[in-house]
Amino acid sequence: MKKILFMLLLIPVLGIGQTKNVISTTRVFPKADKVLDFEKALAAHAQKYHSGDWSWRVYEIQSGPDAGGYHIVEGPSSWNVLDSRGDLGTEHLNDWNKNVAIHLTDKVEESYSVYVDSLSTVALGNYSDKIIVSHLYPKPGMITGATDLVKKLKKVWADGNENVAVYQSVVSGEPQIATVTRLKDGLKELADGYRKPMAERYNTAYGAGSWDAYLADYSKYVERRWSELLVYRPDLSSK
Repeated sequence: MKKILFMLLLIPVLGIGQTKNVISTTRVFPKADKVLDFEKALAAHAQKYHSGDWSWRVYEIQSGPDAGGYHIVEGPSSWNVLDSRGDLGTEHLNDWNKNVAIHLTDKVEESYSVYVDSLSTVALGNYSDKIIVSHLYPKPGMITGATDLVKKLKKVWADGNENVAVYQSVVSGEPQIATVTRLKDGLKELADGYRKPMAERYNTAYGAGSWDAYLADYSKYVERRWSELLVYRPDLSSK
């Protein structure tokens, strides 16, 4: 499982900006009979080796196709800082390989994303313990149209007091826009009546019939979309 940590070093120089808006994410999946051993080893590793720019926030994935996995977020950092990170060190790698990776299946997912302030209604560092991650994949050649759909949703989110952070994937497979709804009020935000329906709020913001127009554009620009619920695990994260 050296790949998990070495991939964090194989980052191309994509820009020279110093803005700390880049996050790297790793998804790992423990063996069914090794969950407790994995969690103990992961917590020890995160708290010993990951702080500052390399701090880890660890989430347990509770629904969707990756349910049962763990979502590790490192950062935010900048491309310059990532590019100059250097060798993680033998001790660091050995701890991961000998104490953590031995409890994992072969399935692993890794990606890099940039937080997009202009599309978000919540600051990058204003986290919550429960989040809904929606993965939106534009059709080929339709990234601009898909981004415009999200841009229009920002006003609706803001009017409904929804805390949504928007990320765009970078050098991580097919283009993706991820919207992360931070449930500041917990799962009750999902209950009927907590907010007006999205269609009603959208029509209020942009005029009667605008929601139907949005859906028409959605079918034109978006290939697929799926969502999942994640819960923060402070006991497994950096201190």
